[in-house]
Amino acid sequence: MRRFILLILALATLLPSLAQAYDILILQSRRDPAYEQVLKGLRAGHNASQRVVVLSDYAEVDVVRIVREDRPRVILALGDAALTAARNVRNTPVVAVMSLGINRHKVSHNNLTGIPMFAPPERYIGIFKNMKTRRVGVIYNPAKSGWYLRLAQRAAEAAGIELVVREVSAPRESIGRLSALADKVDALWMLPDSTAVTRETAEAYFRFGQEQHIPVVSFAAAYLGLGAAAVLEIDRGAIGRQADVMMTEILRGSSIESMPLDLPKGITLKTNSSVLKRLRIAINEDDSPLQ
Repeated sequence: MRRFILLILALATLLPSLAQAYDILILQSRRDPAYEQVLKGLRAGHNASQRVVVLSDYAEVDVVRIVREDRPRVILALGDAALTAARNVRNTPVVAVMSLGINRHKVSHNNLTGIPMFAPPERYIGIFKNMKTRRVGVIYNPAKSGWYLRLAQRAAEAAGIELVVREVSAPRESIGRLSALADKVDALWMLPDSTAVTRETAEAYFRFGQEQHIPVVSFAAAYLGLGAAAVLEIDRGAIGRQADVMMTEILRGSSIESMPLDLPKGITLKTNSSVLKRLRIAINEDDSPLQ
């Protein structure tokens, strides 16, 4: 009996460390169906051990302590809050998805890579070219999406399209910048820039499009109901599968320092037929470089 009791005590001491032995620490900003779609895609082809911490379930989470005690081999940060929580982790690779701040953090964190929430700019330029537009208005915050705009300008120049850009440093400036584009553009491009486009300012883009009688092209299907002519919707399950490939490479020994940010690959063009009809615009999806 005494030996049995000692065995139980030994197992009780050992089991917590076994429970903490896992490959991937998943930091999830909050409980959200969009994040669950990413995780579903991730788990479709992954059998690595995981621990999920939903940050919104706690008043405070000490991620550095969790990493120090659990020693996961890689961290998946889902959303901006998760990426912010992981920013003090320096020696563990971090793969960030569903965040608009990846590029800003990447500059000072060599243990970070991920998939920004931006479709390749060539995809959007293909839509504008298909619409036969020549001057496209863009409002952006250089600190958040300046890197993307530089890629977009190169793609636009190659296609013979001029981007008419206006900078903002605070959301309240967006409406004034829209007014400054009046009669200067024949299409408007909404970027997933959390300064340029907010819940409070989004409708102003579509009012501008209606007043100017021009198409607004956006980045989420939810905007079709507000008046977007077309959107490029990112497949969240595909992002999960893409992140799985990245983390598998890391778990196999690849250095994260040699892994650049990777733009999302699973993208679907969705259109608003009533808006296109009203503007007398026809989009031939076969001609758009969406594959």
